[in-house]
This record gives sequence, structure tokens and C-alpha cells, in this order.
Amino acid sequence: MIFADDFCNEIEAQLEPYDLLNHPFYQAWSNGALELADLQDYAAQYYHHVFEFPAYLARLYATSRSTKQRKVLAGNFAEEAVGTDNHPDLWLRFAEGLGLAREAVKDAVIKEHTQRLIDGYNELAGNCPRGIGALYAYERQTPAIAQSKIEGLKKFYNIGDVQSLQFFTTHIEADKWHSDECRALVVEMSPAEQEEAKVGAVAGAKLLWQFLDGCTVGQELKCAAC
Repeated sequence: MIFADDFCNEIEAQLEPYDLLNHPFYQAWSNGALELADLQDYAAQYYHHVFEFPAYLARLYATSRSTKQRKVLAGNFAEEAVGTDNHPDLWLRFAEGLGLAREAVKDAVIKEHTQRLIDGYNELAGNCPRGIGALYAYERQTPAIAQSKIEGLKKFYNIGDVQSLQFFTTHIEADKWHSDECRALVVEMSPAEQEEAKVGAVAGAKLLWQFLDGCTVGQELKCAAC
């Protein structure tokens, strides 16, 4: 088992190129450069990933042979899927804030870049160390991304009501400790498993970046750093 700080330095260095806040799509969101139709299409597509997220966690749970891992995954699953404030429903509230009907979002045809994201996460979830690594890569970015999205929605798109923003406000706090939990799980893995976790983390980060690439097809978006 490598030291926690050493692992964190290694994983952060490998994930740095896929910091989603540097992607042109999120840069455009933060700067108010997206049209409402761009946000609507993004919301309709990303819903399918949010809807499938509990299934990723369930598959990871099934592949794990660690009681501690299963406890963390079960807690995450409960937050994602259980109750009236389950995360797919929170996402639908955001979509409604953009002017979309729930059924239109649910019935939206899954585009190629969205299907690649779903298939990729499903594949990663079939390998426990890689799946937990991908989960860590996802959770670690979410609080900052959620905060940035809220600021952009309020400033440029006149969306500031509690219901429309609840998906993001929920993830600002929840994913801070989810990230810490996943980090702890990886630090406790064997060296061989940690290498697998790093592979999964980078693969998961790439999938999210490539999904946003798909969202920019046909658009003239440039990030401030480009």
C-alpha cells in the first residue's frame, strides 16, 4: 500500500488534464456563452447518465468483496436512488427550470457521446478497483463544478430558484465527503489494486471530458485558456 499523500499526488497529476472546469463547454457555461438550447440539450442527454448512476453503483457493490467498500457504495446508492429527492428526480427539476418537460427529457434519444459515457461507466463498474477509481475521479470534481454551474445559471440565465438548483446544491456538500470516502478506499487497496484504480480514474475522467466534447459539436466554443 502506498502512502496516502504519494497516491494523491500521482492521481491528481494524471487527472489534471481532464479538469472539467477547463473544458470549453463549462467555460462557456461560466461565461454565459451557451444558448438556452445548448443547456437544454445537455440536460436531456446528461439525465441518462444520472439515471444510470445507481446501476453503476449496484454493479460495483456486486463486484466488491470488501465489507467496507460495500458499506460506502450502499450509502452512496441510497442517496442516489432512494426517496423523493433521488438524484434523477433532482436532475429533472433542473431540466424543468430550463423549460423542459419531464417526459421530453426521459424520452430524449440517447446520442452517441452519451451512450459512450454510459457504456464506459458500466464497463468500469465491472472491475471493482477501476470502478472505485472512476467514482473518485467523478466525485472529487463535482463540488467545484456544481458551484460554478450555480453561479453561471444565476448570473446569465436567470435561474436561481431552490428547486432548479437543488441537484447542484446537494452535490456541493455530499460529494466532498463521498470523495473522501472513495479516496480512503483506494488508499487501503493493495499496490496492484491501486494501479487498477488509477487506470479507472483516468478512464472515467476521459469519458466525462469526451461527453462534453460531444456537447460542443457544431458550436464555436473557446475556453479562456485556449
